[in-house]
Amino acid sequence: MNSTVDAPRSALPAQLLKGQKALVTGANSGIGMATAIGLGRAGADVVVNYVADPDAAGKVVEEISSFGVRAAAYQADVSQEDQVTAMVGRMVEEFGTIDIMVANAGMQRDARFTEMTLGQWQKVIDVNLTGQFLCAREATKEFRRRGVVPAVSRSAGKIICMSSVHQLIPWAGHVNYAASKGGVLMMMETLAQELAPEKIRVNAVAPGAIKTPINRSAWETPEARKDLLTLIPYDRIGDPEDIANAVVLLASDLMDYVIGTTLYVDGGMTLFPGFATGG
Repeated sequence: MNSTVDAPRSALPAQLLKGQKALVTGANSGIGMATAIGLGRAGADVVVNYVADPDAAGKVVEEISSFGVRAAAYQADVSQEDQVTAMVGRMVEEFGTIDIMVANAGMQRDARFTEMTLGQWQKVIDVNLTGQFLCAREATKEFRRRGVVPAVSRSAGKIICMSSVHQLIPWAGHVNYAASKGGVLMMMETLAQELAPEKIRVNAVAPGAIKTPINRSAWETPEARKDLLTLIPYDRIGDPEDIANAVVLLASDLMDYVIGTTLYVDGGMTLFPGFATGG
């Protein structure tokens, strides 16, 4: 297999999400950017959340708008309750409602365990876990207020949590990040259980190794790429569009009976390839 082959762009049906309103946090770069663009390509109006670099967010808005849908950039720190509440309230006021919440914003503050500061621990938990809680909570309030609109979607709303293969795979030197993603798993499943009777679907996407600026050192050089591919049975490093396609599909009515599920998009990383030869 040729590991240099790029992933295809979206081949999902056009206008799969026509008429829906989506908010993607951390959407001015990487996976969030690709996801916001993918949702717009599928026909949704999209709010691009960012905490820094408004110029980058503006470029994402321009690309989404080129699909003939509406887009806007909202600045908010998802770890701050008042900012999340204001962001969702503004979206409801300006876009009419919200149908899809993609809680994507995340960060790393890496250190060996005994060298990790409380600040490094807390910041990652605040953004990666508490931020998803706040975004899901505020979106759910609007889903409940509006209820199901059959002409738009079979569900009252969709929450898609961005997790990681490290909700399952331990990661030495990244205890704060792994703990936050393990928390996302149980939070997502608990919310899915609680909200399903109200026709609110909660699921997660767990990326594996994806080519984004934040992890450039892990794939940019031939040596790093070779080492990383030993962890990926499919022999390809993922592209942000791979995650975007998964989110679009999960947000659509094609997945209406999918509740409380984590979709691993990882080229087989969670198959523990080190055991392929018998361990």
